[in-house]
Amino acid sequence: MILELADIRIAPGQQAAFDEAIQRGLATVISQTKGFRGFKINKGVESPERYLLMIFWDTLEDHTVGFRQGPLFAQWRAIVGPFFAQPPQVEHFTLLAKSQ
Repeated sequence: MILELADIRIAPGQQAAFDEAIQRGLATVISQTKGFRGFKINKGVESPERYLLMIFWDTLEDHTVGFRQGPLFAQWRAIVGPFFAQPPQVEHFTLLAKSQ
């Protein structure tokens, strides 16, 4: 399993609208993608315009090829992209260890 971690910064004062948009985009677009296994979203406490989006994929290619190079990516960006203050920083991780 692959963890996609997106560090998202949005424009100030847009938190409520973005909260709705990102959840709608995940439910209606991302969840349709092959290899999608789930997600978590965390909001910044000290930095309320900062979000960490974690999406779990079966393989790296499910995200980088199947989703990013497919038609659903444009739908996703149409929903969440207008809120971005800058392009999100995206990295991928594999699990090393976890607690019980």
